[in-house]
Amino acid sequence: MYYPIPRSLEEMAALSHYPVSEELVAAAIAGMITICRAQGHTLADVQAWVLDDDDLLDAKTRQWLSDVVEAAWSSVA
Repeated sequence: MYYPIPRSLEEMAALSHYPVSEELVAAAIAGMITICRAQGHTLADVQAWVLDDDDLLDAKTRQWLSDVVEAAWSSVA
């Protein structure tokens, strides 16, 4: 299924109505990058948020996600 890249927080929230898939996760990451850039945030800002300790992801997974965001940052227009 094709998921458009979300351009707003409302569009991001709407993704929660779909079953989780690789395409959905990719769209969410691209949307997060698009929204953060529009708000003037940098890659370093986003990576710092991803790496913040939380109860949702372990440290290894947070680092992996940070690496994914870094790789996607230059690919998302």
